[in-house]
Amino acid sequence: MTRKIAVIGSNSFSGSDFIDLIAEDKSFQVIGISRSEEKSKLFLPYKRHENRKYKFFQLDLNKDMKDILKLLDNFAPDYIINFAGLVEVATSWLYPDQWFITHTLSTVRLCHYLAGVKYLKRYIHISTPEVYGSCDGINEDAPLNPSTPYAVSKAAADLYIQTLVKHYSFPAILVRSTNVYGAHQQLYRIIPKTIVSLKLNKKIKLHGGGIAKKSFIHIRDISKGELLALERGKIGQIYHFSPDQAIEVRRVVAMICTKMGKDFKKVTRNVAERLGQDAIYAIDSTKARKTLGWKPKITLADGIDNVTDWINYNWQEIKKLPLEYIHKA
Repeated sequence: MTRKIAVIGSNSFSGSDFIDLIAEDKSFQVIGISRSEEKSKLFLPYKRHENRKYKFFQLDLNKDMKDILKLLDNFAPDYIINFAGLVEVATSWLYPDQWFITHTLSTVRLCHYLAGVKYLKRYIHISTPEVYGSCDGINEDAPLNPSTPYAVSKAAADLYIQTLVKHYSFPAILVRSTNVYGAHQQLYRIIPKTIVSLKLNKKIKLHGGGIAKKSFIHIRDISKGELLALERGKIGQIYHFSPDQAIEVRRVVAMICTKMGKDFKKVTRNVAERLGQDAIYAIDSTKARKTLGWKPKITLADGIDNVTDWINYNWQEIKKLPLEYIHKA
């Protein structure tokens, strides 16, 4: 039996990897929705599948809501998974209204409508542990304590969705995963940026000395968790996906330097910490492990090798691309 799924934010790193994962399952018929044009295969891994059941639609969640809702009604997906969002936390301080329009207002409009449709079996909403603020091993029942405009806008959407679940039986499930990485990721992210910078003999900036602890987890482990939540998750629940422990950013950079034969002290420099940077970013994924049968399988060392291989293979194209975040309103 064919299962129909709509992926909102299909051009995103996480969205495109999820599509790549389910493209291997011939039972899925998939549509993707993103505000930008479909990217090249450098950043869209699913393009390696020649006979995929997939169709892309360029529509903006903030500007084309009527068209998106019409498309969803015509397609009548069994499942919707929403990756759409503005991802750079630091820049949310400069344009907080844009983060609230995308994360909060558009999510409210979308979910308010979807709460009244009959075809939807599951709505998977991609949230973030940022809603907890600085966190160390907390579970899904922890209180929200967001510390940036990005996090506040995501928390507001989460609360609205939970209200719809409570009062309208909206079939939503929330997913919060930690610091994803992997091949095809945007180059301004710390792991690909470090690898590219070292190949270009550029110095690496360590914000706050790189002492903040992050929980790096490979994107394919996360995509598999999201699929398990879609197929086995309980409506109204929140699921965490995270590795066994957090690690200082400077230690990750040092690991990459060692792999590439570089002197960590010579190729890095400390700079001021980002505003609102959480000291530690670690969550407890016991629920997902016990109830969904999920667990991460790709080690950080192997995952870094995966990113390095992707960069080396595509080096002639990658070396020409910018390493800094470019904000698009």
